[in-house]
Amino acid sequence: MKKFFQEFKAFALKGNVLDMAIGVIIAGAFQNIVTALTENIINPIIGLLFQMDFSAVVIRLTPNVSLNIGAFISAIINFLLMALVLFCIVKAITKVSEKAKKKEEEEAAAAPAGPTTEELLTQILEEIKKKQ
Repeated sequence: MKKFFQEFKAFALKGNVLDMAIGVIIAGAFQNIVTALTENIINPIIGLLFQMDFSAVVIRLTPNVSLNIGAFISAIINFLLMALVLFCIVKAITKVSEKAKKKEEEEAAAAPAGPTTEELLTQILEEIKKKQ
């Protein structure tokens, strides 16, 4: 049982899992903002075309059956806006991580290169030969 908890701890504390959790929390927060934007700004503007609340636009097929086309289109608008926001966030994070990686590579390239394993082994062999 102890091993199970150790494995779980190692999994839960990995960087990518924490990043994913943060992403889910941020996405939830943005979802509220995007929903408010769609319901309070975009739908009323589109509703001007229909002279009514856009999310209430309904196509009646029969007296008992109707298609809530306005609510469906509002959900599509929400999805597209969320996708756009998440795309921008991921793009910004990727750009920052690429800059950091490039900086690390430049620093590694600027550092003096040490002797290779073969060179070290050759030096050790020469020292051994000198001592004999």
